[in-house]
Amino acid sequence: MTDKRNNITLIGMPASGKSTVGVLLAKRLGYSFVDVDIVIQEQEGKLLKEIIAERGDDGFLEVENRINRELHVCKSVIAPGGSVIYGKEAMEHLKEISIVVYLKLSYESVKERLGNLVDRGVVLKDGMTLYDLYQERVPYYESYADITIDETGLEAGNIVDQLRGIMEEKFGLTT
Repeated sequence: MTDKRNNITLIGMPASGKSTVGVLLAKRLGYSFVDVDIVIQEQEGKLLKEIIAERGDDGFLEVENRINRELHVCKSVIAPGGSVIYGKEAMEHLKEISIVVYLKLSYESVKERLGNLVDRGVVLKDGMTLYDLYQERVPYYESYADITIDETGLEAGNIVDQLRGIMEEKFGLTT
């Protein structure tokens, strides 16, 4: 079994900085960076928005759940898509192989940062607003998180520093 301190998974809303913070954190720790959305696109041979268009939201969520639950990495910072929290098996696996960090961002900040939801491949049920999505997902993020980082007023570099300090203190991670 993988020592869960060997991997870190970043969860949070689209545009919360999972990839930006993840790349910086991986560099700082000497870890690999795994963008699971890119893994999905490579394995499926399609863009996320194409998978959603072809298979619907539920079909995409099945693909996302399968690929995340089959992820086998070591010494990696993992950045899954924001909807990974809907995949029970995926989240159980990620919690088993990694320390899960919720990058918490206010609704206002998410709205400000997000561009076109369809282009980003965001799973949004018919009639659902971004606010509805935010309200639905936050309890999941909070329940799966081993660590929560409130990003309010912080730059990516500050988030990485704060996270590294917590990892050292809480989990004895040193680099």
